[in-house]
Amino acid sequence: MTEPLPEIRRVAVIDDDEDMRDAMSQTLTLAGYEVMSFHDPRAALKAIDASFRGVVVSDVRMPHMSGIELFRAIAAMDAELPVILVTGHGDVPMAITALKGGAWDFLTKPFDPDGLVASVGRAAEKRALVLENRLLRQMVSEPTSPLIGNFPAIVRLRATIESLAATDIDVLIEGETGTGKELVARMIHKRSLRARQRFVTIACGALSDAIARPMLHGGLRSGHGPVDGKLLQAHDGTLFLDDVDQAGDTLQANLVQFMEDRVVLPEGAREPQPVDVRVIACMRENVGEMQVQPALLYRLAAIRLRIPPLRERREDVPLIFAHLLEAAASRLRRDVPVIDRQTWARLVDHDWPGNVRELAHFAERVVLGLEDSSTAGQARLPLNQQMDAFERSILVEAIRVAGGNISKAMADLGLARKTFYYKVARHGLDLDEIRRSLSS
Repeated sequence: MTEPLPEIRRVAVIDDDEDMRDAMSQTLTLAGYEVMSFHDPRAALKAIDASFRGVVVSDVRMPHMSGIELFRAIAAMDAELPVILVTGHGDVPMAITALKGGAWDFLTKPFDPDGLVASVGRAAEKRALVLENRLLRQMVSEPTSPLIGNFPAIVRLRATIESLAATDIDVLIEGETGTGKELVARMIHKRSLRARQRFVTIACGALSDAIARPMLHGGLRSGHGPVDGKLLQAHDGTLFLDDVDQAGDTLQANLVQFMEDRVVLPEGAREPQPVDVRVIACMRENVGEMQVQPALLYRLAAIRLRIPPLRERREDVPLIFAHLLEAAASRLRRDVPVIDRQTWARLVDHDWPGNVRELAHFAERVVLGLEDSSTAGQARLPLNQQMDAFERSILVEAIRVAGGNISKAMADLGLARKTFYYKVARHGLDLDEIRRSLSS
């Protein structure tokens, strides 16, 4: 199964104290991270840019440049690059200020190895999410074919469309519901020598046998004179037979005759009229062939194209979704939301039986805020995130039970003052806001 997010396994460790730097580096190396070690923050800055696929861990007090100054320089370059500050006891207020300014976390010396690994792990997950969203946005902004994706079958299909476009050969497109069969048909038309002419669609499943012939060939309408049928409307252009496998027997018989002689005979006309038209048809994969008369299938299927369903090309789903999200946001006049971890898990884990059409509806719900990402695809949060959420809720509840009395909340939780305020800062809790909510 495709991973929801690519892993981030690189950490830049900056500390002028060699023993402390080696200790942090060893801890992270044992946890499976690739460590870049620096004794001078200025050297670290030269090795880090906005595309850095990693996390930064830095001491606060260093010569030449402090950890706070390093953090600000990195934030100016990329505000979403996680920086974890390691501080002495006397630097906690400074570190809290940095947290409010956007630093990811701070740890006090002597650091807890498990705490360092856990903090880096959370920061790495966030960095992976940020970089993947950026990549998708970049790919969305680049000129691309309407047929989106890098799956080999899609790459081959795009190349085939380009080669077919310059010919007049008829084409049969197969695919499940929602895969984009009409999109492919229009791509062929727009790239062909007939692009300036009409693209005429016949919805075969909606055309009853009783009106099949007059709809195709045209005739006389009382008080309005002759009316061109669909076939003549498509003259010099492209005729698209949508869902030809759902056509009735009479319609199929008429289509067989037209495919054979390429003429129309409107009702009331004495002489047939030749029609120059390219025919592109589509049908459902697997079941469609059983519903089309062999004589018609033989004439339509000079070239057969297959569009794979999304479940066969899961790696394309996030990119397609990003395009659909941009389009939905523009159409609905909303900001483009960031793809969160739960939405990402839904994208790669769901089978999307409705294919691109279902994915487009999902994008619209996400843009409108109607999709509950916490339950989308029944994806559960990673254990460390569940524990963080639980700890945060315990802190808030303790403060509320204590009526806003922080000393009582610390006593009830059995936490030292420094530990309590560290956890409050790490979870981004606003004590004043919690107190105000108690009085409201």
